[in-house]
Amino acid sequence: MKTIFVVDDSDTNLSMAETALENQYRVMTMPSADRMFTLLEKVTPDLILLDIEMPGVDGFETLRRLKSESLWSNIPVMFLTGRTDSVVEVHGFEMGAVDFVTKPFSTPVLLNRIKTHLDIDEIIRERTSQINRLQNSIVSVLANIVESRDKGTGGHIERTSAYIKILINEMRKRNVYLDEISGWDTDKIISSARMHDLGKISITDIIVNKPGKLTDDEYEVMKTHAQEGERIIDKIIAQTGEGEFLRNARLFAGSHHERWDGKGYPNGLKGEEIPLQGRIMAIVDVYDALVSERPYKKAFTDEEAVQIIMENAGTHYDPKVADVFFNARDLFKAVRAQI
Repeated sequence: MKTIFVVDDSDTNLSMAETALENQYRVMTMPSADRMFTLLEKVTPDLILLDIEMPGVDGFETLRRLKSESLWSNIPVMFLTGRTDSVVEVHGFEMGAVDFVTKPFSTPVLLNRIKTHLDIDEIIRERTSQINRLQNSIVSVLANIVESRDKGTGGHIERTSAYIKILINEMRKRNVYLDEISGWDTDKIISSARMHDLGKISITDIIVNKPGKLTDDEYEVMKTHAQEGERIIDKIIAQTGEGEFLRNARLFAGSHHERWDGKGYPNGLKGEEIPLQGRIMAIVDVYDALVSERPYKKAFTDEEAVQIIMENAGTHYDPKVADVFFNARDLFKAVRAQI
C-alpha cells in the first residue's frame, strides 16, 4: 500500500483527508512542516499533500527544502489550498509542485488526482531505472576495458568504488563538507567514479603494462590520461548533453591526480580549487595502489599505507578528507580483504 503524507495546520482538514484516503492508502497526518521533516528521516512517502498557508514554515518554503535534498526531491508534492490565485499556482508549479487541489476538496477529485500522479511517477521511476541500468552497463563495460588493459590493477575499480562509498558515508556522519555532499546521489557518484581512469584507453600498452618503473618521458605520457579522460567524456557530453552522471565522471577523471598543495596534474589546482570528487578519489586511488602488488613494487601493509597517506595530508591530500579516511581505516582494510 502506498504512503501519503498530509501536512496541514487544521485538524479538520487532516481528518477530512484521512477519511477520504484511508481505504486506498496508508495515510500519515501531521500539523506542521517540522513534524514532516522529522518523520521523513524514517519514512519516505509516495506523495505529499501540503497546505500552503501554515504558521512557521509555510508550504512554499517546505517545498523548497524538499527539492533541495536529493533523498526527497523526487517525491511528488500536491498543494492543498483555499487560494485560487493564478499567480500562486504558477509559483508553485515553477518550484516543482505537481498539482493544486482547492479546499474544501471533493473526495473523488482528490482520489483521481492522486492516482494520476502516482501512476505518472511510477512510469517515470521505471523509465529512470531502465536508463540507470543501461548507463551502469555501459560504464561497467568501459571500466572493464580499461582495467583489462592494465594487467597489474585487477579489482581496482571494484575496490575504489567500495572505498568511495565508505568515505562519503563517513563524511556525512562527521559533517565533513556536508553542504556539498548532502545533495549527492551516492550510487550515481560511485558509478561515475568508475570512469576515473578512462583516459588510459589512449595510452599505449607498452607504457600501461611496463613491468618496471616508468622513465621520466614515459611518466609524462602516462600523466596525460587525466586530460584524455576529460576529453573523451567531453565528446560524450557533446553528443548526449551534460547530466549529473557525466559531470561527476568528468571531475573524477580530470582531477584525481591534483594535489592539495598545487603540485599535481593536469592543472595544478590547489586546495578547495580541486573538485571534492578529485580530492576523495586521490586518497582511495593511492591507498589501493599502495596496498596492491605491482610488477615494480611489493604491496605495502595497510598500516604502512595509512601512515604514508596521513604523512602527506595537507600537502598531497585534503586534510579533512584524510582525517575521515584515517578514522575509517579499519573499514578500508575489511573491504580489501574481501575484494
